[in-house]
Amino acid sequence: MSDQRVSFGIKDLDAMFKGGLLPGSANLIEGAPGTGKTTLAIQFVYNGIVKFGEPGLIISFEEFPQQYYHDAMQFGWDLKKLEDEGQLRIIFSDPQTTLAELEKLDGEFVSVIEEMGIKRVAIDSMTHFESLSIDEFELREIERKFINSLKREQVTSILLRENDSLMGQVSQVTSKIPFIVDTYILLRYVEVDSEIQKAMIILKMRGSDHQKDIRGFNIASKGIEVVSKFSGREGIMSGITHYTPQDAFVNVFGKKK
Repeated sequence: MSDQRVSFGIKDLDAMFKGGLLPGSANLIEGAPGTGKTTLAIQFVYNGIVKFGEPGLIISFEEFPQQYYHDAMQFGWDLKKLEDEGQLRIIFSDPQTTLAELEKLDGEFVSVIEEMGIKRVAIDSMTHFESLSIDEFELREIERKFINSLKREQVTSILLRENDSLMGQVSQVTSKIPFIVDTYILLRYVEVDSEIQKAMIILKMRGSDHQKDIRGFNIASKGIEVVSKFSGREGIMSGITHYTPQDAFVNVFGKKK
């Protein structure tokens, strides 16, 4: 991998990655339902096309292309137009077929990537691979083969994974994909003053430094927007925040005059 970066096209998010993702890397985004995983993945692919001229591919195991067209238009992203122009391809498939086609050098998905010059790929979602085996060692090998097939094609990939943990509970899964990927991004809900907010943190970025702070983010009219970090708060990863001792003191007694 080179020092060149693959930008999300989201200024504050790219800054968290010191400029963006590493080219050819596999990057996992994990989060509970509704945290914005799919929105962020689509935004990554869409911005790659319209801002950087990098064709994209979305492979879904859950929704037909029409659902992506509909959801993306809420943010003004016309995915159907990009498909018609040959800059984007959205494929509805299943894990077995996708793995088989990517492993074959003359497979259908490999042909799509090479013929269209695909640079960015989003997989929605890797959670479905867990149905292929209950043995964690076999599952890890399946996921490793899949990710290596993407890397062989030198695409930068966003891999989504669902997490049932809404407010800090630990989810029990057999997948070891966080150990395989290059980057591991966690999206989660947090409670702040009896209000539910969203937070993101980069837990891992192989081969590069990255920001370690936990940042808030919103799903706005134009997609994901990263906002300020949760300063003066503790317990964010547990899902229920509280003031740091210093800020709690100030809130009760006020600042020194």
